[in-house]
Amino acid sequence: MAPKGGSRSHLGDKSPNQLGRSPSRSPAPVRRKTAAGKRKDYTSDGVTDNDVFLLPSSDYQFLGLLTLVAAVVRLFRIYQPSSVVFDEVHFGGFASKYIKGRFFMDVHPPLAKLLITLAGFLAGFDGEFDFKDIGKDYLEPGVPYVAMRLLPALCGILTVPTMFLTLKAVGCKTTTAVLGAGLIIFENGLLTQSRLILLDSPLIAFTAMTALAWTSFTNQHEQGPSKAFSPIWWFWLAATGLALGATVSVKWVGLFTIAWVGSLTILQLWVLLGDNKTVTPRLWFKHFFARVFCLIIIPVTFYLGIFAIHFLCLVNPGDGDGFMSSEFQATLNSKAMQDVPADVAFGSRVSIRHHNTQGGYLHSHNHMYPAGSKQQQITLYPHKDENNAWLLENQTQPEGLDGPITGPNAWDNDTPPKFIEDGAIIKLFHTITSRRLHSHDVRPPVTEADWQQEVSAYGYEGFEGDANDYFRVDIIKSMSQGVDAKKRLRTIETKFRLIHVMTQCVLFSHKVKLPEWGFEQQEVTCAKGGTLPNSIWYIESNEHPSLGTDAEKVNYRHPGFLGKFWELQKVMWKTNAGLVESHAWDSRPPSWPILRRGINFWGKDHRQIYLIGNPVIWWSSTVAVAIYIVFKGLAVLRWQRGYKDYELLSFKRFDYEIGTSVLGWAFHYFPFYLMQRQLFLHHYFPALYFAIIALCQIHDFVTGRIAGLGLRDRPAVGKVIAVLFMGFSIFVFSLYSPLAYGNPWTQSACQKVKLFSPWDWDCNTFYTDLAQYNSNAAPTIQTSSPIAPSPSQEQVIAQGDQGQKPLVPAGDANVTPGVPPDGAGISHTILSREERVEYRDQDGNLLDEAAVKSLSGKVSFKTRYETRTRLVDPFGNEISDGVDVEVPVAPPHPDAEGRNPETAENEKAESTDTPATADVAESDEEKRGKEGQPRPASEGLGATEK
Repeated sequence: MAPKGGSRSHLGDKSPNQLGRSPSRSPAPVRRKTAAGKRKDYTSDGVTDNDVFLLPSSDYQFLGLLTLVAAVVRLFRIYQPSSVVFDEVHFGGFASKYIKGRFFMDVHPPLAKLLITLAGFLAGFDGEFDFKDIGKDYLEPGVPYVAMRLLPALCGILTVPTMFLTLKAVGCKTTTAVLGAGLIIFENGLLTQSRLILLDSPLIAFTAMTALAWTSFTNQHEQGPSKAFSPIWWFWLAATGLALGATVSVKWVGLFTIAWVGSLTILQLWVLLGDNKTVTPRLWFKHFFARVFCLIIIPVTFYLGIFAIHFLCLVNPGDGDGFMSSEFQATLNSKAMQDVPADVAFGSRVSIRHHNTQGGYLHSHNHMYPAGSKQQQITLYPHKDENNAWLLENQTQPEGLDGPITGPNAWDNDTPPKFIEDGAIIKLFHTITSRRLHSHDVRPPVTEADWQQEVSAYGYEGFEGDANDYFRVDIIKSMSQGVDAKKRLRTIETKFRLIHVMTQCVLFSHKVKLPEWGFEQQEVTCAKGGTLPNSIWYIESNEHPSLGTDAEKVNYRHPGFLGKFWELQKVMWKTNAGLVESHAWDSRPPSWPILRRGINFWGKDHRQIYLIGNPVIWWSSTVAVAIYIVFKGLAVLRWQRGYKDYELLSFKRFDYEIGTSVLGWAFHYFPFYLMQRQLFLHHYFPALYFAIIALCQIHDFVTGRIAGLGLRDRPAVGKVIAVLFMGFSIFVFSLYSPLAYGNPWTQSACQKVKLFSPWDWDCNTFYTDLAQYNSNAAPTIQTSSPIAPSPSQEQVIAQGDQGQKPLVPAGDANVTPGVPPDGAGISHTILSREERVEYRDQDGNLLDEAAVKSLSGKVSFKTRYETRTRLVDPFGNEISDGVDVEVPVAPPHPDAEGRNPETAENEKAESTDTPATADVAESDEEKRGKEGQPRPASEGLGATEK
């Protein structure tokens, strides 16, 4: 006899204990009760064995058909578009860096990026393509971008059978499982994310696998002691741990999945603790340690292993090593440092490094401040350079046979050399320019706070300096390593402050950048009461003629794997938390369940890719969550009033099974309310997956498990409801599919489905008639004023938070706004192009050259790109009703790599300060060339700017 409330007998929807089992297999365990009616053990009421390995053959046929449909939907025209889309800039670029072994820093763990790299590598990708700009063509350089997109697409395909199996594991009918899998197939947002080189599709796939494994384990656990510690019990518990490890190794959103599983694990252990008949203390601890091993040790080991692979791949310096400590950087090829003398003496030639802000070097060069004292600049520079060299002098010259020895080399022959101790007064002589580190009561060049003053290099060769050159060494004993390092200056080991003797301010640096006249290097000031991390320094290199080869040597401590791992986690956390600036396409959590707005991914050739969900699926899943919340509230009220609702089996199972799914939704949704960082619609996808599960479960209970509604005995009604709902979802999916695939669309069709103004894709992007996409005739386009043709677009540089307008992708010099490019079947003529730079204030008023010059260095200018066009007829007459045509391209969003904020653009030049090398910012021409192109997620240092 089947368990009470467990099996259903309608054709096509039979439970696993009715079909597909061998005759010798025992039926699912029946609830065990004592004579008093209480449970004898922790077996749950109304639970059947929903082993997904023992489904009837008809279910496997449905499973295969759904997977095939998913493959067709996900892979349809996956080669389209054939240029870089949105954050493919980063996640494709990371593949290049993995293949080249160049270290980078990203706020997400490595697993999905490694898988994408593997797909590209197996397809022949050599890492030469840099994915630098949105709209950059894949075809000409022969990038195997389709193979790299196949990895997220495969994850998107696998999510479909995973949903089917999860619903079967939780006890739903086959009709419900097909419905749930179909909703995943035809959800527009999930489709868009799974067709591009992005991380969200692998994240959803591993989250879905976790839900399947945990649901299957829970099903085994609820069948009571007879299933405990069986092979299938262990399999699903271990599979849950592996899936958790994979999920959190893609994105830290996996921590919410861990919290969901962890909370349900605690509930299971609590129930086990209440079974004092069959669960002894020894057996309870066996359950406990089994879960600790599978749900903690396995995920942690998996996570550590992924980072071990990450470090093995990235062995060379790259644009992300500036985020890491000097010890970390020393583990990279060519970054290791030779052993240096440990003790620092008067006359030592040293380089002094900042302890905070990614450890730049105290630096000077033969350029003056344009204002203030107009003395030589002092900056913080991230690269090794001869301009980082300083000679440490005593405040008084040493005595010779004929009196004081003059000059900075006076201490070279001291034998033994005189070591610099805590409290010593020193002068710092810049060996290249023969000037000394100097401070005085003058405001800094950028930071005009009254508690900070300018630091400069002052003097000339032969000049002995003045009292404003004196600094006192203050060793920070709590941060210095070793007994000797707490008493005197020691290379690397001693952390110290330099206190200006005359004004008592401390040498200080922070993340403020100097303007172009300072080559965008980091500002150094002298701060009264400066914060401790920003006023701490240490000596990295040390040379002295009197320190022989037998002198004690030191070097950076090798951090080892765990040290590197932990440091990288802290940097990732800090950088992730720093993504707080507003963005054109960000959205907040309250808007996600109602699908208020999406994200503009790409636009070109009168087509557009815009991330938006299927409204039917999105809103119905939100309603399902709301239904359960209302149900739970009423159930608690009725329970408090003494009603016995929980004695009803269907009521109790409805509460637990759907409550588990809604709990998963809540864990993946509400934590975002606590985050101040930039957030986007795609952050809701894991929560959406659980909401869809809850929707399907409610359908299953209403149509087949709650007797009072009258539909349990009419299975055809439930099937009709599922078919109608699925058909309506597919219809709405088709309406919005051009935005997912980047297919041709018309302005009228676009306007009809644009239900709300926050759905801010531009319908004017598209043609008015689909025939125009294949037509050979097109109007001639002319840009504003005829000047020499230029490969870049017209640009407008505007001040204020005005956002970035869409523009024609860079690299397409022959693409004219409003007309498809050559090769699209449309002929056109470019009469002229114009590039113009305008400066405007926050109110849009045009600024003249004098006003811009007066504001330089005092305000920050933000860039907005616009392409303006006008139509002319074949005779050159302007068409009066012509309108500006703007082809949307996704603006940047910093949900990816943050670049080193202290590294200059020209990272290859590290030796001199001549205008063609390290300290010189890009030329105006180079900057204009870059500003005319779409920028990726963290261009502009969005990941680290304060």
